Amino acid sequence: MTALITGASSGMGRDMARYLASKGYDLILVARRRNRLEELQAELSGVNVRIIEKDLSKEENCFSLYDEVREDEVDFLINNAGFGVYGEFTETPLDRELELINVNIRALHILTKLFLKDMYRRNSGYILNVGSAAGFLPGPKFSSYYASKNYVVRLTEAIHEEIRRKKKNIGISVLCPGPVKTEFNKVADVSFAVKGLPSEYAARYAIDKTLKGKMVITPGKLLKLTKFMEHFAGEKMLTRMSYNVQQRRD
Repeated sequence: MTALITGASSGMGRDMARYLASKGYDLILVARRRNRLEELQAELSGVNVRIIEKDLSKEENCFSLYDEVREDEVDFLINNAGFGVYGEFTETPLDRELELINVNIRALHILTKLFLKDMYRRNSGYILNVGSAAGFLPGPKFSSYYASKNYVVRLTEAIHEEIRRKKKNIGISVLCPGPVKTEFNKVADVSFAVKGLPSEYAARYAIDKTLKGKMVITPGKLLKLTKFMEHFAGEKMLTRMSYNVQQRRD
């Protein structure tokens, strides 16, 4: 069995790699920071670990990644690469937001489609798209990130239903955690009003639930309660509540 993980150099991607290695998966680890990938490769033992340095914000790199690994027959694709840009919409840098859209949406979309077609032909495989609790909400001061994760959630749900109706032996899931203790906050220059989940816990929980066929994966009791409460609040109220969830780190 072979798993491919994007954004594997840190955070949940790294912890997912460790957990899948413990379950006997060979790994293809993809990220921009080769030194981090090499450190993780050296740490993992008992399985084959291939590392690929790629910047998935560039569309051509998404296609070249697929071409490089298509003969490996990837059994488990984890689209984990992604980042956020904090700030009011009129103040955030457009070039950085377009890079966010390329990584969080375009790369995930391309890789999901290409690998899913292969899984259809084999009638087996799993895909885990890393979304966020942000995928259920609007996100004032974090609008591009929240919008990108809304795309990830709805795309995954729609594909899940298409697979179900075709009775394919394939699983596709979306992980929607609240804040997780990773480098994400530092990169996005943001802090959250709620305590983050341990990355190791979120990674293990997500993989276990994906293998069990869960469509939307929401680790943590607080998030489950929050999602339940969404049914009782209007869109304007949710937007106002969401405004106060995050703030600049300093």
